[in-house]
Amino acid sequence: MDKITYASLGSLGEEFHQTFDAALNQVRGKLGDTHPMFIAGKPKQAKGGTFADAAPGDTRTLLGNFQRGNRDETRKAIAAAKAASPAWRDLGWRQRTALLRTAASLMTRRQFEFAALLSLEVGKNRFEAIAEVSEAIDLILYYCQQMEEHDGYELPMGGSGAEQTRSVLKPHGVWAVVAPFNFPLALATGMAAGALVAGNTVVFKPASDTPFSGICLYEVLRDAELPPGVFNFITGPGSAVGHELIVNPGVDGFIFTGSKPVGLKIYHQFARTAPKPCITEMGGKNPAIVMPSANLDDAAEGVMRSAFGMGGQKCSACSRLYLHQDVHKPFMDLLVAKTRLLKIGDPTARDTFLGPLINDVAMKKYAGAVRLGRKEGRIVLGGRALSDGDFARGHFVEPAIVDGAPKDSRLFREEFFAPVLAVAKVKSLDEAIKLANDSEYGLTAGIFTNDEKEQQKFFDEIESGVAYCNRRGGATTGAWPGVQSFGGWKGSGSSGKSALGPYYVAQFMREQSQTLIKK
Repeated sequence: MDKITYASLGSLGEEFHQTFDAALNQVRGKLGDTHPMFIAGKPKQAKGGTFADAAPGDTRTLLGNFQRGNRDETRKAIAAAKAASPAWRDLGWRQRTALLRTAASLMTRRQFEFAALLSLEVGKNRFEAIAEVSEAIDLILYYCQQMEEHDGYELPMGGSGAEQTRSVLKPHGVWAVVAPFNFPLALATGMAAGALVAGNTVVFKPASDTPFSGICLYEVLRDAELPPGVFNFITGPGSAVGHELIVNPGVDGFIFTGSKPVGLKIYHQFARTAPKPCITEMGGKNPAIVMPSANLDDAAEGVMRSAFGMGGQKCSACSRLYLHQDVHKPFMDLLVAKTRLLKIGDPTARDTFLGPLINDVAMKKYAGAVRLGRKEGRIVLGGRALSDGDFARGHFVEPAIVDGAPKDSRLFREEFFAPVLAVAKVKSLDEAIKLANDSEYGLTAGIFTNDEKEQQKFFDEIESGVAYCNRRGGATTGAWPGVQSFGGWKGSGSSGKSALGPYYVAQFMREQSQTLIKK
C-alpha cells in the first residue's frame, strides 16, 4: 500500500483496515520484552534498572521495559556522538542524504507496524497513527531535498580578480534531540533528520511515556546503516538524562519539543558558558474565529477535529473559540451534534475517533479544566472521566465544551493539553483578533469567513506562526512537510524558523566564509 497522508485519510478503505489489523496482531506478539539503550551502536543496560511502558488504553498491557539511564550513561552517549562526528561530517552531504533516504524507504515498508505501535503506546486512533508515520517519512525526504536543492549549502560569494570567496554552512557537532509523547515518531524523526542530514551526530532521548516509538526510529536508522555512534538512543528520566544533555559541554546544539516550562528551562540553561544553538518548540493556546459569513458546517467540523482530535493532546489543538454572536446558536448546535457522534474507546478499533489520554497527570489536568469550566461557565457537553466497563482499564474522558466563561479566564489562557474547548461570544472581528492575540503563546490560529477583507485582515494581524482560513479538516491543526511550515511565535517557539518548512535544516549548521587568493 502507498504512503498515506492526512489528505488521503478520508479515502482509506477495507484494504487499509485489513493491513492495519494484520500489523497490530504482529506487534501484539512482540510486547513485553526488555529493551536496551544503544550507545555507539551497542546495546547497553542501565545501572538503575528499567521502567515499564504500559498502554494508556489498557494499563494492564505491558508494552515493554526500558532502561532507566543515568547521567554517567548519558555522558557515554555524548562521547560516542562526539567520536563519530568528524567521520559523519566528512562523509559529505550526498552520502548522508542517500543513507537517510534509505531510512525513509525502510520506514515506508514498516509503516503499518509502526502505526499499530503508536496506536497502542500513544492512544492514537488508527488514522492518526498511520498519518504520523507518513509524516515522519516525508520529513526525512523533505529535509534531504533541502540539502540537495541548496547543493549542500555551499554558495559562491562576491570577489574580484584573484580573490575567490564562498559561504559554506557546516555542522555544529553533537546535537541533543528530546522528543515529546504526542508525536513520538514524527517529531523525533524530523528533529533528528534535520540534525543528521546537516552533518551532526545525535543523542536522542524519547519521552518516558513513549520509548517504544523511539526505539523504532533507532532501528530504522541502524538498518539504513548509519555508522555506529552517529545516532545514540538513551532512555530515562529528564532529571538525569535530560539534565546531563543540558549541562554537558560536549553537546553543541539542543532541540526540544514539549511544554513551555521545560522548554524555557532548557533555553536559559543550555548556553550558560558560550552561545550555542537551542531550538525549543513549545506549547500553544490556539484560537479559532468563526464569523457570520462562514460555512458553519465546515467551521463546526474544523473546530471539532482540531479541539478533540487525539484528545486535545496536540500543541496545535484548538482550545479556545471566538464565535461571532450572530451565529452563536446555529454554530453551537452543529458543534454539539458533531461532537456527540464521536466514538470514544479502544484506539486500535477501526471506528474509534477518541482514544485515551496519555497518563494520570493528563487526567488530572482534564479534571481541573472541567472543574474550572463548571465554576466559571457552563458545560455544554461532556466533562466526565469514563471509568465503567472497558474504560476502567485506561485513561478515557469525554470531550468537553465550555461556554460563557469570562474572557480572561484561565480556560482561555492556560494550555491544559486535554479535550476541553472554551467558547466566547464576540461582536466583531477586531474584538476576536484582539482576544486571540492576547496570549503568551503564538503557535497556530484559524478563522472561518468567506469575506475576503476579513480573511486578509486575519492573516495580516494574527500573531501566530501558523494560520489557517476555512480549513474543514482542522481549524488549527494538520500541517504537512513542505506544505505548511510549523513553528510558533512568542512563548511557542524560539527559533523563528519553522519545522516542516524551507528554512529548517540550515538551523543545524553554522556559516563559514572561505576566501582563497589565487596567484
